Amino acid sequence: MATSTGTGWAQLRQQARSLETQTESVFHTYAQYASMTKLPATPSEEELRLESQLKDLLDKRESLVAQLARLLDSEATLTSSALKQNNLSRHREVLQDHRRELQRLKSAITESRDRANLLSNVRSDINAYHASNPAAAEADYMLEERGRIDESHNMIDGVLSQAYAINENFGLQRETLASINRRIVGAAGHVPGMNALIGKIGSKRRRDALILGAFIGFCLLMLLFFR
Repeated sequence: MATSTGTGWAQLRQQARSLETQTESVFHTYAQYASMTKLPATPSEEELRLESQLKDLLDKRESLVAQLARLLDSEATLTSSALKQNNLSRHREVLQDHRRELQRLKSAITESRDRANLLSNVRSDINAYHASNPAAAEADYMLEERGRIDESHNMIDGVLSQAYAINENFGLQRETLASINRRIVGAAGHVPGMNALIGKIGSKRRRDALILGAFIGFCLLMLLFFR
């Protein structure tokens, strides 16, 4: 009798674990409807099928848990009762968690669908109102255009503010460079022979510029002469 009871317990537990795995798999697919941003106005056949499949799996697991409880109560020995009691408690907890999860997903899907239907109805009412009141539709259009123009103006003001800030920064940089240049020139004036050296460098640059200009002019004349 004990062997028969143990065999029945093992078979029922195996079925319970298999149904728990199937439930998790179906939950994974069904949960996608709760995360959709645009649900159809009415549940699709696939959505209804998944919901019905989940309910059926949960009912089967409820029946298995009840059978496991009856087997545990009918056992005469207490050797493995503690372990089996823990197993039974776990199956009950997982079943309760899955029932709560199904209720949560159903509520989330319903709320999302109701919100989408409400927005759709509001848009339909607005369109119907505009269709029956062309003047109001024109006024709403002008208000929307005014809003877009204001946004463009705000954007342009922001760009101009940035441009003024950059221009002011450039002015500060020019003043800084001019101050550095004045300091360098002032320092050079106090170094013996520095002015003469700077003068020679300037004369050499002017001489090089004259030579380069004369060479370019000569080349242009040659080109004109041999054309």
